[in-house]
Amino acid sequence: MKRFIAPLIALMTLILVPGIVFAAAPETGAAPLGAGGGIRALGLGLAMGLAVLGGGLGQGRAASTALEGICRNPSAAKEVFTPMLLGLAFVESLVIFAFVSLFII
Repeated sequence: MKRFIAPLIALMTLILVPGIVFAAAPETGAAPLGAGGGIRALGLGLAMGLAVLGGGLGQGRAASTALEGICRNPSAAKEVFTPMLLGLAFVESLVIFAFVSLFII
């Protein structure tokens, strides 16, 4: 049971905290995010949390697989390192793209 509590808390924090922050009314007195109000902000926060979660899982999986390959064949470290960095950069660029597009919405 303890094995599932920490990931569950991390998942709730990643998804719910941005949603709560975006759903809060701005201090300037303006209407929050136009017609959708808090529901739209909550959706944006949830989408951002899911994008970050997916990107983090993808980067962890890519780095793990590359390191396992290097550990099994240390002489291939130079051949594995550059594609790993390229893959991590592409995953990170997708997360940044999702982050920017959420703020444009």
